[in-house]
Amino acid sequence: MITLWIILVLVAILLGITFSFYNRFAILSNRIKNSLSQIDVQLKRRADLIPNLIDTVKGYAKHEKEIMKSVNDARKALVGAKDLPGKVKADGMLEQALGKLFAIAENYPDLKANTNFLELQRELATTEDKVAYSRQFYNDSILTYNNLCTTFPGNVFAGMFGKKEKEFFQIAEVDKKLPKVKF
Repeated sequence: MITLWIILVLVAILLGITFSFYNRFAILSNRIKNSLSQIDVQLKRRADLIPNLIDTVKGYAKHEKEIMKSVNDARKALVGAKDLPGKVKADGMLEQALGKLFAIAENYPDLKANTNFLELQRELATTEDKVAYSRQFYNDSILTYNNLCTTFPGNVFAGMFGKKEKEFFQIAEVDKKLPKVKF
């Protein structure tokens, strides 16, 4: 009789541990999905600000159509990207195009002083900070998840549940370079 109770207690403990690890994987997976969604929200916010910025700059820099087109094309690519690598690539293109756009603004003192332009520039800077934070939060969530997948006893349960390590959000080497602006 005591042996039966011991076996039942051990089975209950094992089931409790299994459910606990399953729930941890589920919670961490949801956190990763949420943080990736937050990156999308911030990238969308930035993409929504850009047409207003372009319209403001167009009035001052009518002959800079190539830059305006590159910013607009990069924005469309970002909005149309469906997967994480596509979003990373489009985001890099957009950052380079925006760098060129802001460099052009340096040549137009009236534009630099325009309140609409300054406010849009501040909004974009704030959004850039939010994008950076969202990326950091995503990578922190991936780190926690990957640690659970690779440390004992989490690795045992990861194998049992078919969970594998996930990729960090990384910027491509090409996108890390500062844009070169030539006039």
